[in-house]
Amino acid sequence: MAITKILTINDSGVKFSGKHLEQAVSYILDREKTQDGRLVTGINCQPGKAYGQMAATKQKYGKTDKRQGYHLIISFEEGEVSPDTAFEIIRRFVDEYLGQEYEAVLAVHDNTAHVHGHIIFNSVNYLNGRKYRYEKGDWAKKIQPITNRLCEEYGLSTIDIEEHGRKRNERYKDWNEFRDGKFIWREMIQRDVDACVMQADSFEGFLDLMVEKGYDIKQNKYLAVRPKGMQRFCRCKSMGDNYTEERIRERIHSENMETYAKRDRGQNPHTIELPKDEFLRRTKLTGIQKTYYAKICRLRHLERLPYSRAWEYREEIRKMQEVHEKYLFLVKNGIHSLTELAAVRDNLKEKAAECRKERRELYREKKQMEPLFSLADKMSELAPAEKSYQAGDDFFEKEHLRYQALEEQLRSEGYSLEETEILRKKYKDKGSGIYQRQREISRRLKMSGEMIREFTESLERTRNRQVEKTEQEISRDSRSQE
Repeated sequence: MAITKILTINDSGVKFSGKHLEQAVSYILDREKTQDGRLVTGINCQPGKAYGQMAATKQKYGKTDKRQGYHLIISFEEGEVSPDTAFEIIRRFVDEYLGQEYEAVLAVHDNTAHVHGHIIFNSVNYLNGRKYRYEKGDWAKKIQPITNRLCEEYGLSTIDIEEHGRKRNERYKDWNEFRDGKFIWREMIQRDVDACVMQADSFEGFLDLMVEKGYDIKQNKYLAVRPKGMQRFCRCKSMGDNYTEERIRERIHSENMETYAKRDRGQNPHTIELPKDEFLRRTKLTGIQKTYYAKICRLRHLERLPYSRAWEYREEIRKMQEVHEKYLFLVKNGIHSLTELAAVRDNLKEKAAECRKERRELYREKKQMEPLFSLADKMSELAPAEKSYQAGDDFFEKEHLRYQALEEQLRSEGYSLEETEILRKKYKDKGSGIYQRQREISRRLKMSGEMIREFTESLERTRNRQVEKTEQEISRDSRSQE
């Protein structure tokens, strides 16, 4: 799986306007990250002189200020691609996306677990002097589709563009889960709002109580609050119908401690709720499971901490959830030793390879049906004109004849437009299913690799302590004999 990101390189705001561009080019050409410069090349420029040549192009067309360049990053799934294959894919990406109109330098970095490539290109077209324009939606329409198609050709996994975009929006709305961890801040705010609603006699009193709890309040079109430690405000209405300003005003006059207790009986509103499982105490623990269960026990003190100060220890909460997930992985797979864990990881690698094979086969099948899909797409484009012609508008007679010809061509292949669309959806759904399965396998594969590394390091530390202890005992005995 490869994900493409595009970043802008702006004017540095000082006399040397290209400072940021020069620094970016220098960064991606780092010889220690590119196999001593082997994984580096230039398009319409020499890598070592890339910035100077880009600057000369800007001066030639009198466009030395404002946007200086763009930085594309293509990140591959861990262990899925070799640096050389990644380099080949990225070179083909540049040829297809930028063509021969921009000066660009590209490099592949293999110094991290995830092989990734960098592409930096001039903001000014060196052939005609026009500036590159990135329009909203270009990522989904142009950039990522090229990456997906190239990955498919090389038998690599791809991402579902619509799903990825939707999840990005969801993460933005929920304050970026990757930055703030999996802890759900929204639940913390809901509980504080509930508590203040019960104590307040008026809406103004409710706002004062929220401020006392450390919240910033914003009252524009919508009521929004921001807890301490967070960067963005949260609109209260986004937490549900029970948290709109109008509903909060109503609840202030209708709710009290008794009504709240009936609604949330059995819950403790003053502690953090961490993952629990019914088998934690009953399961017989052996070997490696004990290690992770012990880690869970050491972190259980978090349950006694007040949720209203959760922002102070959110990293510990994240670690707690991570350790808990690893423990469940061991229990559900019946893993008791490092050998068994390695065997499960090998099995996951085989499943990942099977998924890649399925994707390649599906791609080949889908490729054979592309002529049919192309006919269907052309018919869909003519559909509005055909509808107008059928309604009596002779202006669209040419389009009608073209539509009929395409329909006949499609029928000669043994399909109708409806059947073709059903077939297209079938391929899409099947590909999405394989993709979801592959993502889950990759997640478990990464988790098992982390546990092998952690447990190996733990064993190594234990052995080192034993050796050190033995050496100290020998030294002590030798001194006593003297």
